[in-house]
Amino acid sequence: MQQLIARIERHKAGESVGIFSVCSAHPWVIRAALAQAVRRGEPVLIEATSNQVNQFGGYTGMTPAQFRDAVWHQANECGLPRYRVWLGGDHLGPNAWQDRPVAEAMALTETLIDDYVAVGFRKIHLDCSMRCQDDSAQLDYGQLSQRAARLCAVVERCWRLDGGEPPVCIIGTEVPVPGGAHEALDGLAMTTPQAVEQTLSTHRQAWRAAGLEAVWPRVIELVVQPGVEFDHQSVERYRPERDAALSRFIEQWPHMVYEAHSTDYQSPQMYQELVRDHFDILKVGPAHCVKRYLRWTALSGNGKASIARPTFAPPWSR
Repeated sequence: MQQLIARIERHKAGESVGIFSVCSAHPWVIRAALAQAVRRGEPVLIEATSNQVNQFGGYTGMTPAQFRDAVWHQANECGLPRYRVWLGGDHLGPNAWQDRPVAEAMALTETLIDDYVAVGFRKIHLDCSMRCQDDSAQLDYGQLSQRAARLCAVVERCWRLDGGEPPVCIIGTEVPVPGGAHEALDGLAMTTPQAVEQTLSTHRQAWRAAGLEAVWPRVIELVVQPGVEFDHQSVERYRPERDAALSRFIEQWPHMVYEAHSTDYQSPQMYQELVRDHFDILKVGPAHCVKRYLRWTALSGNGKASIARPTFAPPWSR
């Protein structure tokens, strides 16, 4: 992911540049993202989550290799070269196996990560924020960081075995649930600078203890909650004045930016403000991408958007 690292370096040098990340397995959403990348001459970042796509098929019925092939198939149809298609794994942790004992859940997660990295996913979000069956009521920063370091070691081992471009890792314990909030947004808790400091310090210590100090510069993003979210009835808009201290804090970490999830439905100005404030990677899903696809696709004679139907359909959509 040298291209992504270079983009972050430009941002850290003062250029207001970021990228949106499409987190969906739906073929129409993927087509929307690819079509926009073609039109703008830009790369596209597409990610699959651990419950969507895993070694057992997830709820899409696709393994990481099948998801990659589905994206590449559509990229070929759109005329987008593969080097401009960046693949990431989101919420890679025991998310899909929270009902299992931690030893079993983490072993399954290691296989999951191995499968993602082996087939070319190079942006890996290590998310160990969820409790397993025999965990205590509240996981502390030390437990979370140690589990993340264990998974990072799997990333490194697999990459060195299979070759290719070195992967980058994303960490973060204050992670919104996949797909947006499932309950009312009242009292949305934002990440504090103190929480960021504790997360980064404990993770770096865990990396050092695991012999991964040389890998730390490729931990390039921290997932935080900047006060944006959506549910079925409402959207929490970005308000920069609430994030001033959080925004300034990350400036002292030379290779690190923030990643914000659930950023669908924000205004164009708010997206610009998020990037300016170092939320450099903005996760969006189906609603945002299809809206942009309709905007960018030429209108047909009857005034309705003419959308090319993807010829590939994943198993769950047939």
